[in-house]
Amino acid sequence: MTYIVGMVSQKGGVGKSTLARMMAREFVAGGLSTKIADLDTQQQTCTNWAGRRAENGVTPEIQVQSFPSVKSAVEEAERFDALILDGKPNASDQTIEIAKASDLVVIPTGQTVDDLHPGVVLAHSLRKKGIAAEKIAFAMFKTTGSERENAAARDYVSQAGYMILDGEVSVSTAYGSASDQGKAITETSFRTLNERASKLAQSVIDRMAELHERQVA
Repeated sequence: MTYIVGMVSQKGGVGKSTLARMMAREFVAGGLSTKIADLDTQQQTCTNWAGRRAENGVTPEIQVQSFPSVKSAVEEAERFDALILDGKPNASDQTIEIAKASDLVVIPTGQTVDDLHPGVVLAHSLRKKGIAAEKIAFAMFKTTGSERENAAARDYVSQAGYMILDGEVSVSTAYGSASDQGKAITETSFRTLNERASKLAQSVIDRMAELHERQVA
């Protein structure tokens, strides 16, 4: 069975591609053959990142390929243990296709209402298209370190009826520097930052396993 994870967002710059790259790295490090399907053919954020990774000799190798459609990307699924669909921001039709094809849909969000509200609106729109709420999870990105703000953001998502994953990715120039070198955010030079990101990655993996167990039960 192939695990398919969809990364979607209502707006750009919230961490969607960063999350896709992190999960690919963690899947591969855990022994799963993995591919990122880069569905933003104009930006090709993940594709360009994979090029930097190869040029800098960063291991493990991460397979990334640009696809013109969700359908063509999903056709690759059976060749891998995990397929990560990295969609365009603000692409409603494509976003729905990604959600329908995925076992888990992850929506990255910041702490402010300006980030949280569009994410919840997106989740609601997916539910109206028949996506089960249990398949949708939010990931905290660009957090400030304020426990009060973090708790308020988590409560906002929970009150809206959605799961919010453990762990978080704080604002740090180290994450950007890692990306510039073709590294994932679990591969920075700082152990604490790596551990925070790893906690989020593990939460995604745990949720995937939980949903799979429900399917086979």
